[in-house]
Amino acid sequence: MPELPEVETSRRGIEPYLLNKKVTDVIIRQKQLRWPIPASLKKQLINQKIKSVDRRGKYILLRTDAGTVILHLGMSGSLRILNKSINLEKHDHFDICFSHKVLRLRDPRRFGAVLWTKSDPLLHKLLKDLGPEPLEDEFTAEYLYEQSRNRKIAIKTFLMNSHIVVGVGNIYANESLFAAGINPKRTACNISLARYRKLVPAIKSILTASIEQGGTTLKDFINEEGKPGYFQQTLAVYGRAAEACNHCGSVIKKITQTQRSTFYCSRCQK
Repeated sequence: MPELPEVETSRRGIEPYLLNKKVTDVIIRQKQLRWPIPASLKKQLINQKIKSVDRRGKYILLRTDAGTVILHLGMSGSLRILNKSINLEKHDHFDICFSHKVLRLRDPRRFGAVLWTKSDPLLHKLLKDLGPEPLEDEFTAEYLYEQSRNRKIAIKTFLMNSHIVVGVGNIYANESLFAAGINPKRTACNISLARYRKLVPAIKSILTASIEQGGTTLKDFINEEGKPGYFQQTLAVYGRAAEACNHCGSVIKKITQTQRSTFYCSRCQK
């Protein structure tokens, strides 16, 4: 599933081609994604200019004077900027057309979303209860510590709760906990403020580095082959079960938490 750095890379990749451009057409080939694409979207969006391309959590917001398109990539979706002449692929379900290019959503598993709201998108039912952005100032060790009191769940599960903080998905939760030396099985309420003061900078550092790496692949968002424009991640523990830890040489372990794979080093993470 695309995580926050991938979604932010997508946002940055499409923004230069959409900003202040007028929508000339909307093409819906598959109306049923995770939720139905609104039937009125074509009427609402044609002749509107895209005033901003924003992100909230894993949602991309295309704002116009008439309202906002809310995009989500789901499990396997991707966005591409393409010439209108490019041939369609099997899972190309939705286009927003401009005079110069097409923004195309490809979503093989159809868990993505294309929604429309005339109101403030941040008050939409899918966004209004989201936690703070992990790279903003309000996401602090003190905030995370206070939120964790009386939370008798594993710290990794706690970090992946979007009502606590948005965008810390499975890969980055694994990597951040390793960087902070915290065992993913530890109960959130039993972690001290001092340890949260190591964890929060780790989350910010890892996400920031991932986004910066993603910047080197922004050109791939106009790649006619439609390959993901995401970066190659350098991972310390995720996906490395039974391999040696790069820090201490111990074998990296793999367990399952809330139906997601967890990777950690039992010597480095306490």
